[in-house]
Amino acid sequence: MNLREDIRSLKGVGEVTCKNLNKCCIFNILDLLLYFPRDYDIISSCSNLKGNTEGKVMIDCKVNSIERDIRTKTGKIISTIVFENKSGLFKAKWFNQPYVKKKFKIDSEYRIAGKIEQYRGTNIITNPKIVSSNKNSKIEEKILPIYPLKSGITNNTFIKLISNVLAKVRIDENLPKWIITKYKLCSLDRAIRIIHNPVNFKELREGKKRLKFQELFTYSLKILMLKGYFEKNKRGVAFKIAPELIELKNKLPYKLTKAQNKVIREILIDEKREVPMNRLLQGDVGSGKTVVALIAIFNVVKNGYQAVLMAPTEILAQQHYEEANKLLEGFDVNVELLCGSVNPKNKGKIKEKLKMGEIDIIIGTHALIEDNVEFKNIGIVVTDEQHRFGVMQRSKLVNKGDHVDTLIMTATPIPRTLSLYLYGDLNVSTIDELPPGRQKIDTYYRDKNSRDKVYRFALEEIKKGRQVYVVCPLVEENEELDLSSVEDMYEELKEKYFKNIQIDILYGKMQPKLKEEKMNKFKNGEIKAIISTTVIEVGINVPNATVMIIENAERFGLAQLHQLRGRVGRGSYKSYCILIADIKNDIIRKRMEIMRSSNDGFFIAEQDLKIRGSGEIFGFRQHGEDELVFSNLVEDIDVFKVANGEAKKLLASKDEEDIRIKEEILNNLERTSKFISFN
Repeated sequence: MNLREDIRSLKGVGEVTCKNLNKCCIFNILDLLLYFPRDYDIISSCSNLKGNTEGKVMIDCKVNSIERDIRTKTGKIISTIVFENKSGLFKAKWFNQPYVKKKFKIDSEYRIAGKIEQYRGTNIITNPKIVSSNKNSKIEEKILPIYPLKSGITNNTFIKLISNVLAKVRIDENLPKWIITKYKLCSLDRAIRIIHNPVNFKELREGKKRLKFQELFTYSLKILMLKGYFEKNKRGVAFKIAPELIELKNKLPYKLTKAQNKVIREILIDEKREVPMNRLLQGDVGSGKTVVALIAIFNVVKNGYQAVLMAPTEILAQQHYEEANKLLEGFDVNVELLCGSVNPKNKGKIKEKLKMGEIDIIIGTHALIEDNVEFKNIGIVVTDEQHRFGVMQRSKLVNKGDHVDTLIMTATPIPRTLSLYLYGDLNVSTIDELPPGRQKIDTYYRDKNSRDKVYRFALEEIKKGRQVYVVCPLVEENEELDLSSVEDMYEELKEKYFKNIQIDILYGKMQPKLKEEKMNKFKNGEIKAIISTTVIEVGINVPNATVMIIENAERFGLAQLHQLRGRVGRGSYKSYCILIADIKNDIIRKRMEIMRSSNDGFFIAEQDLKIRGSGEIFGFRQHGEDELVFSNLVEDIDVFKVANGEAKKLLASKDEEDIRIKEEILNNLERTSKFISFN
């Protein structure tokens, strides 16, 4: 069986099932094997139900009778089947699953599993699952995998499909023998089988150990290979230091910080080398990364080359475009904007001018990586908010030129303990100083009972001439619900607190022109309060805004709260961030207290990692690119360090077998975004 075969090649996968599997990002057989359980159920064997009222049980039994469905006053449908075994009769009940009765026949024998309870002297199992349709195999304790369920696919379907595949395949080993021996790892084949069907928890730990090492080793290998790619292709462009840089620096309306000057020196030294630059620029919110990036871009442009700045949202791309035009005015530099919202006619003209070399700097979104976007002589690629782009997306843009300099910006500070391993392909520059004049933002957290006081305080700030942000959390990944959430908040605030005050709403999928219009009105002071989703996390710079109110703050990560807080405190006025949270437990209180006590983005990011893990912060679990499906970079940091070290040894090895394995892993990686790859 070829693991790259379409999932439709499997027996039992029709059009509907295929469509549902696709929604789970399962497109081929390999994807199915890499769809790991999210948890496990422990099910104890049981022959006598009398007195057994704890935990889940697995029992051999026969269908005695099937009762008629009952509809409750609340509209629920209860389906009941009476079973019998050695201990007598017992009932199984299912809620709102009338179809389940079709799976059972009177007098037929089954092995079922579920939690047993007693009700009025009768043993009842609620929503049991069929473990087996026969009694041939010996009954024993079982660990049942629980898969993440979507789109109508049942847990049993996953168990059945994966079991059928594993019966037909043998997974080849793809780690060097010396690594397997050194760390006492089980084979990859065994690990995959264990993870889907563990016999006991000792065995499960064995399988997890191998798969975590496998994934982090392969991830490290890919990162290190990227670095090797840049070093191998050493002949880049050695850009001279443009004399106009002094004029540009003198023209700046503010003095650069020591940290900014230090980072600019590091970047210009990189640009002077023949080796292509490959650098990460990280800094806290408001530390002045954009001006540093524009100086780097300006130097390349004055050497006769084109530059690209890619941002994750149109709002941020628009702001970079405006800032670039403002900063570079009078320097004979042609700057253009390329986003999804640009009309097709203008888009075509921009692409043609870009190809002919008539555009010096192009700023945009994902639209820049489209195949029909061509350059005459691209010299530098800058990506902003890098955690929202995968390695492959970055590479696609870089590959539009020969040996291009790369600068990657992020306002999500990476804890120092992790940056070396996360960004092994990059040199890291850090702006660890805020510009002078930036206001310290006073942060408070309040429970929902204090909302009235919070909004009356916001009203007082508006009366002083200041402006206010109100952020609503994403209800779920559903734009309509998000809009509803924002609109409800708008109506409440308009009616209760801001009756005669101009307020407005902003959300993600609003038409770009309308979004821009509202943003400009807010910037100009026409709108006094803006009620928004997290679309304002990046991009809007309003010095007059002094209050940031975040509703349901407990639903945000600390790093995101810090990003949102950074929208205020940009002018000369005292600024405030107020977190309205449902303090349900000590963990939420601890998170709010961290926000109250610290304005240090690096410290906050580190705490966020400890509390929430890496997935949401770095986007590994949300995005198809560079997806870690099994490991957690915080919990498994020690494994990561070891795996990273062994990956370096493999890359340096001259052993024929090591070279073969390295090439095999990398070839597999080219065909998938997942790091546990094989066959």
